[in-house]
Amino acid sequence: MSEETVSHESKQFENINYSGKTLRNREFYKCKFVQCNFTKSDLRGNSFENCTFQDCNFSMTELEGAGFRGISFVGCKILGIDFSLCNKLMFSFRFENCIMDYCTFYASRLKNTNFINCSLKEADFSEADLSAAVFINTDLTEAKFSNTTLEKADFRTAKNFVIDPEFNKLKRAKFSSLQLEGLLHKYQLDIQ
Repeated sequence: MSEETVSHESKQFENINYSGKTLRNREFYKCKFVQCNFTKSDLRGNSFENCTFQDCNFSMTELEGAGFRGISFVGCKILGIDFSLCNKLMFSFRFENCIMDYCTFYASRLKNTNFINCSLKEADFSEADLSAAVFINTDLTEAKFSNTTLEKADFRTAKNFVIDPEFNKLKRAKFSSLQLEGLLHKYQLDIQ
């Protein structure tokens, strides 16, 4: 016997500790989560649409099959999350002032995604589609770009990235002239 789906619409959840807990059969529409802790929680299979997560902790959260459409993460700690396991039919985000180190976006479709003032250290964007994505003041130290579509992406204020133009699609991507080192890193040039 399957559990009935519980729906939440236009609700605010504040200061709730979901750490280590399992949430199943939940749908959230136009909800706001403020200062909630999802550390090591299991959100597999749940659905979030047009929701905002503000100052929440998502360290090591299980998201396999979870749907996220029209989601804003603001000031969140999102460490070690494998977004490539999420529902691909419901997958659109905006990230602002988030720490997203060690996240995986392997083969994910992230067209037009905004990463504003984020830390994406050692994130994996291999085979992802980041067409027209914007990286404003975002730290990409040791982020992995391999066979990644970066056409029309904006890296003009991004920091510490290394992107090999030979193994990524960069047509009409935007870069600052001060960032040439990040594109020519493998040639070990002395750019001054």
